[in-house]
Amino acid sequence: MSKRVKQSAGLLMFRKEHAEFEVFLVHLGGPYWSKKNEGSWTVPRGEYEEGEDAFAAAQREFAEETGFNAHGPFFELGSVRQKSGKIVHAWAFAGDFDPTKLVSNTCEVEWPPRSGHRIVIPEVDRGAWFKPEDAAIFIRDEQQPFLDRLTEHLSKQ
Repeated sequence: MSKRVKQSAGLLMFRKEHAEFEVFLVHLGGPYWSKKNEGSWTVPRGEYEEGEDAFAAAQREFAEETGFNAHGPFFELGSVRQKSGKIVHAWAFAGDFDPTKLVSNTCEVEWPPRSGHRIVIPEVDRGAWFKPEDAAIFIRDEQQPFLDRLTEHLSKQ
């Protein structure tokens, strides 16, 4: 029996003023990510179970990680495979959100690894707006195609 590939789904919020736009990315919480910055920001996303609707999971995870409810219209950005093998599906939508108002749910992790000690951390410790050229520096490399697809979509409008 083969092991199921982990999948996650998320929403990439953008705001556009004239020809310029920005994207909203989040930084994962906890001690592992605390000193990582460039290449460690992500689309707000989370894992979902087999049989669960990916788009519904993306909306749920966005709300859980930011405290903000997303409103459409939405458009699909496709999927990417991360280095871990996890497949991430994403959709984009226009919105605006004050990053200082971000409220994330928490989770429990073992820290330090293999220590048996468990700590509670926020899934996301902060969020920020990025211009596309800055987002390209801060987003996880595997998620760069989402930025490219959003840029292409917005250029056609």
